[in-house]
Amino acid sequence: MVTMAINSTTPASTVKGVPIVSYESETTVERVAEAKLPTEFGEFRISGYRSLISDEEFVVLARGQLRPERPTLARIHSQCLTGDVFGSTKCDCGQQLREAMRLIAKEGSGVIVYQQQEGRGIGIINKIRAYALQDAGADTVEANERLGLDVDLRRYEQCAEILRDLGIRRVRLISNNPDKLHAIKDGGLVLVERVPLAVKFHRSFSRYLRTKRARMGHLIDIPGGTLPELGAVAEIS
Repeated sequence: MVTMAINSTTPASTVKGVPIVSYESETTVERVAEAKLPTEFGEFRISGYRSLISDEEFVVLARGQLRPERPTLARIHSQCLTGDVFGSTKCDCGQQLREAMRLIAKEGSGVIVYQQQEGRGIGIINKIRAYALQDAGADTVEANERLGLDVDLRRYEQCAEILRDLGIRRVRLISNNPDKLHAIKDGGLVLVERVPLAVKFHRSFSRYLRTKRARMGHLIDIPGGTLPELGAVAEIS
């Protein structure tokens, strides 16, 4: 595991009670379990990481040889129970996860860091409450605000640390989220490329995509500026 030097004279900063950790500080995650995982996209290695500064746990799916000199296809995927497991079409999360697995399988190597920050960090119960407000007309940002919750509580420093622990130094990141792109660079990794995803469009997540692009700055490339028709393939870059 990579261990970085710590400056003990610098006081720790926190956000929401969780210490802010830079890649120059101490190790804050540990790998605690590893096994083989056969999937519909072929065999991956599954690893479990535990945070040393919070109760968060991470799951890593890896495939092939990971080498520091080679740009590695990688995704940081935030847990979405409704999309990843139940196939919800309120969002494109489940499609993005499966497409990332397919891309990595096709490439022959790559990594997915799966972080347990459900509902952009608000948890599954609050996410369901937010869904109810969305059913009544609120968008995904407004729903959080009406519940008195932050729009996005997620942090990605430890995800970048996990990538370093795996021996990765150069990253081809599968993401449309500028915060994740910044986290890669701020975490001491070289961002070589941002890799787009193609997902099958559903009218039920049309407003969700518009809101992410307009209000959260996500890099969603929609040709002509309009969302495609139901059943079309949209490039969510």
